Amino acid sequence: MEKTEDKKMFRSGFVAIVGRPNAGKSTLLNRLVGQKVAIVTSKPQTTRNRIQGIVTRPEGQIVFIDTPGLHAADSALGRQMMHEVAAALEGIDVLLLMVDASRALPHADDLLLERAKRFRGKTILALNKVDGLPKAKLLPLIQAFHAAFEFAAIVPISASKGSGCEDLLEEILRLLPEGEAYFPEDQVTDQPERFLAAEIVREKAIQAMYHEVPYALAVKVEKFEELPKLLRIEATMNVERDSQKKILIGRKGEMLKKIGTQARKELETLFDKMIYLGLFVKVVPAWRENPHRVRELDWHAQLEAMERTEQGAESGGEPGEDAEPGEV
Repeated sequence: MEKTEDKKMFRSGFVAIVGRPNAGKSTLLNRLVGQKVAIVTSKPQTTRNRIQGIVTRPEGQIVFIDTPGLHAADSALGRQMMHEVAAALEGIDVLLLMVDASRALPHADDLLLERAKRFRGKTILALNKVDGLPKAKLLPLIQAFHAAFEFAAIVPISASKGSGCEDLLEEILRLLPEGEAYFPEDQVTDQPERFLAAEIVREKAIQAMYHEVPYALAVKVEKFEELPKLLRIEATMNVERDSQKKILIGRKGEMLKKIGTQARKELETLFDKMIYLGLFVKVVPAWRENPHRVRELDWHAQLEAMERTEQGAESGGEPGEDAEPGEV
């Protein structure tokens, strides 16, 4: 009798990463994808849009959706960020909750559990930053979450060092439905390059700045032009007050030059080409409180506006005027 080998079916699906601010969601996404697709800083609430990272293995493809940290929304920007979380949960196959185990109290997080209870599919809990946590503190935390909710798996990990991440991928793939890949195997994100460029500039500015400036900062790429020998990028850094603009520029432009140099070097590595990066600073008073301004700075809306402009140009219409950024 001829033996036939069991062939594992290819699995694919969408997984949303949800957690509190600064739980390490973006660090985990970058780790699993194998390169940077989301900015990482020590400041909480730096992820503002849904960011998709794609992991393709011989046995399956996982499309991860990184989300802003769960928090009480007290501004138009905050409400937009929480809308991004809600939108990320639509149509996903697995929910991945993430907790900073080094800061967690020895009981389950009610806000996170509420998200898990609303979701009808399988939920995995990743306890992050366990590398420096003694077992005497980790085990009670695992027991508390295990008692509070029926997770498909609870996986201790260190997103920064990589420990436990392979186990996490295996648990996720096990829960995904059988199906074909959604993206080509060499694609790692669905984000446009101009959006990645804006995020890298914002990351470098956040790392360099203090106090309220990081949260009042939004970056928009005004020009993204591929020339024969280099990529020309011009970006506007939007802040809310003149004092923030002065801090961002620095004495004799030193701070802005530092941010630009760091961003350019990383972008050249990311895009593997020479880059000219021009940075401008503009004051947009109270933009975080203005739903229209918040929407304008969302990359989905920027793409839609670009498409409308192109359609208008093709039909003979005039594109809308935009305020000139303040050049430094």
